[in-house]
Order: sequence, then C-alpha cells, then structure tokens
Amino acid sequence: MQNNSLPILGITMGDPSGIGPEIVVKSLADESVYRICRPLIVGDASVIRQALCFSSVPLLVRPVRRPAEARFTPGTLDVIDLHNVDIANLIFGQVSAMAGHAAFEAIEKTIRLALDGEVDATVTAPIPKEALHLAGHAFAGHTEIFAHCTQTRDVAMMLVCGPLRIIHVTTHVPMRRACDLIKQERVLRVIRLFHQALQQLGMAAPRIAVAGLNAHAGDGGLFGQEEIKEIGPAVKDAQGEGILAEGPLPPD
Repeated sequence: MQNNSLPILGITMGDPSGIGPEIVVKSLADESVYRICRPLIVGDASVIRQALCFSSVPLLVRPVRRPAEARFTPGTLDVIDLHNVDIANLIFGQVSAMAGHAAFEAIEKTIRLALDGEVDATVTAPIPKEALHLAGHAFAGHTEIFAHCTQTRDVAMMLVCGPLRIIHVTTHVPMRRACDLIKQERVLRVIRLFHQALQQLGMAAPRIAVAGLNAHAGDGGLFGQEEIKEIGPAVKDAQGEGILAEGPLPPD
C-alpha cells in the first residue's frame, strides 16, 4: 500500500543503448527504495522491459500516461511511456542519434513534470554526450539541459557525500580551457551560488573551503599565478559579503 506522504521521484531511463536502464531496474528491485520515495520511470517502456530481461530482474512494467496513474507498488515499475525508441533497431553499446534523442526527451519530460509539480524531484541515469549531439541537442550534459529547460542563468554542479558538499567552478570543458576559465568573477559567482544553495539546504552559516588550481595552491606563485590573481581576490570579495569562505587551499 503506497504512502502518499513520500516524495515522487521522476527517474529518467538514461541512454537506451547504454547502462542507464539496467541501473534503474536493478535499483528499483530493492524494495527498501519504496520506503523512502515513490519512484516513477520516464522513458520507453519497451526499453525498460528489455533491461529487465537481460538483467534477470523479476519485475513487471506498468505503462502510465501521467504520475497520477502510478501505483508505486514494489515489484511493479511505473513507467511514463514516451514510445520513442525503435527497439528492433536499438544496438547496445553503440552511440546513435535515436538513442540520444530518446534520452533527451526523457530528461525534458521529467523536468517538465517537476516544473508542473507532478513529481517532487528528479533523478537522472547516465547519458553519453556524443549521442545528444548526434541527435541535434547541443548540450554538454544534464546540468546544461536543466539550466535551459528551467531558464536558469547561473548554474553549477554540486556533489554530495555524507556531510561534504563539493561544487565545481568548471564542468564539461577540455582541461586546457578549464584553466583559462579560472577568473575572479567566475569563482566569486560560484561561491555565491554555493552559499545560497547550502542555505537552502538548511545550513544557516555554511563554511566554504575554496581550492586552488595549482599544486600546493601555487605555493606563493612558484607554480602559477591563478591563486594570487583570480582565486584569492574572489575569496576576499566573498568574505566582504559576509560569506564564510576560506582559501585558496591546496587542492592536493
């Protein structure tokens, strides 16, 4: 019997030719998941059925048109079926425009459900960026798709592990370009964004450690000037705004 107080999670299937569907079905085979949320897969039902077959997971697939139709019963996977994969021509392990487009539509649909208040949060399965681009969706990854669909200007990726939160100043760019992007304005913008996000997560006065770019945080300029010219000034600006930021600290 479902608990209507639990949050509904919209879970994208990921790339249908990749590992995403397998991760999703194996995760939802664990009944303990249903004690903390109401999971709803968004994607192609035939792909989910195929993932169940080759994963040897004994679950049933129940296609639905909208979240209100889902039953959230352990042993049965509720799937908002987008009917967007030609399963007969799907080749596992091969990047393709069809798979990339199907993955994108699942993400887009899940975001729309969240914006409309039909799901409480989103979970995304893996996608290859190359497939997105083959399908004509010129995004570097999930972060950029979410920013586009929600019309959000300032975004960053945050990782969470226990009490630790990590935010990236750069994402999904070549390493050579990442170094060039370490500018005072950009670093300060991400510090501000991080501070705001942590407060929204319930931390009244979060402490933020800002890592340097170079070995030993440049060691006084011996191994680079980014800490002196860009990162350090950004940290001081943040401190002037009342943010408990410290750094640059040695990243190694």
